[in-house]
This record gives sequence, C-alpha cells and structure tokens, in this order.
Amino acid sequence: MQFDPMTPIWLQVMTAIQTDIVTGKRQPGEKLPGGRDLALEFSINPNTAARVYQELEKEGLCETRRGLGTFVTGNRDRILALRHAMARQAVRQCRQTLRSLGVARDEAIQMMLEEDN
Repeated sequence: MQFDPMTPIWLQVMTAIQTDIVTGKRQPGEKLPGGRDLALEFSINPNTAARVYQELEKEGLCETRRGLGTFVTGNRDRILALRHAMARQAVRQCRQTLRSLGVARDEAIQMMLEEDN
C-alpha cells in the first residue's frame, strides 16, 4: 500500500480494512489477521496495527474475542451503514472536484450516466 504522507497511517489502514468489509472482501464474522500479521501485511508498526483495531472496534466494525482474535462484526446493518457513509463521502469529494473544474450539476450527472454505459 502506498501511504499518503498527509494522512495518518493508522487512518489509511483503517480505511482499507473498512473498504474490504463493505465490499465483501472481508466477510461478517471472518477472523482478521493478528496485530503482528496486520503490521506485516501493511508494513506498519505493531502499535499502529493495534490502534487500527481499537478504532475499528470503537466504530463497531470488529470485535475482539479473548484468546481467539479479532473478527469482522456480524452486524450487517452496521456494515451497510458504513457502506452508505463511504459512498456519500465519495460523492461529496467528486462533487467538490467537479465544482472546482466548473462543471455544472446537469453536466456532471450526464457524465456519470455516460460512464455507466
């Protein structure tokens, strides 16, 4: 993974895992890699990996089971809510970019429809 120097690494890794969860790459109830394995997978410090899991747990996207490891939440409503929030954020970013280019709303919609074909 290529890290953006302007964004904290833990947040970038967390976003990557969130994306894997909402796209189904990581399934509800699936065991996530241990902290050391996550650190190796993303070439990050083990403390950073621990922070990623702490933040994912705060958001209700994973749960740690003592002695067993960390697992993706089985709460499909929570996953769908995250998917919706991530999609809305992507739309906002796209909209800002198009505005800065001077693209009108109707023109942007037409472009989206054309891209879909």
